[in-house]
Amino acid sequence: MYKLIKTAQGYECVRNLIDGGNIPFDPANTDAQAFAKWLKNGGTPESAEDGGSVTAEWVAETIAKLLPNG
Repeated sequence: MYKLIKTAQGYECVRNLIDGGNIPFDPANTDAQAFAKWLKNGGTPESAEDGGSVTAEWVAETIAKLLPNG
């Protein structure tokens, strides 16, 4: 449903694979909040690198950043 994106500038965001929209890592963004809730409920996005993996530490840090109040 989601895939991490890394651009040539190094900026990372998340792509919603359903609608193709990019979601910034901004806690004020409602799509980012929905992504964080999806992570909190056990979702794992596809890695930015082919064959890469997304760590549990990254997931926990991202949830804390995007949902600071839980």
